[in-house]
Amino acid sequence: MYPDPARVQAALRRYRTDPDWQLHTWEVSGMPVSAAGLTVSGHAGTVQHLGTHPDHARQGHARALLHSLMTALNLGTLSADTDGDAADFYRRGGFRIQEIPGPWDRRYRCTLAR
Repeated sequence: MYPDPARVQAALRRYRTDPDWQLHTWEVSGMPVSAAGLTVSGHAGTVQHLGTHPDHARQGHARALLHSLMTALNLGTLSADTDGDAADFYRRGGFRIQEIPGPWDRRYRCTLAR
């Protein structure tokens, strides 16, 4: 959704108003460095948005955040639909990767299960 400010504002509005949409952060020394936006239904979570501040990239913060959310929210599964570039991030984090068939460029469903 970056760098479109309208899309960013629409997503933030949804996190503020829709109880099924949750925004969580990972902090280092009291400062948020990574954020994950999820929808949760029962014991299943879906990653809607995930990002890390560029100064803290590739340090494992986003992966740690997702794994901690599995435990904190008592999730049995956590999934994300993404492109090939991000699929490698999820693969390194222990997610199972499956190509999603469709008329679009390659998309992948990444699933972490307990």
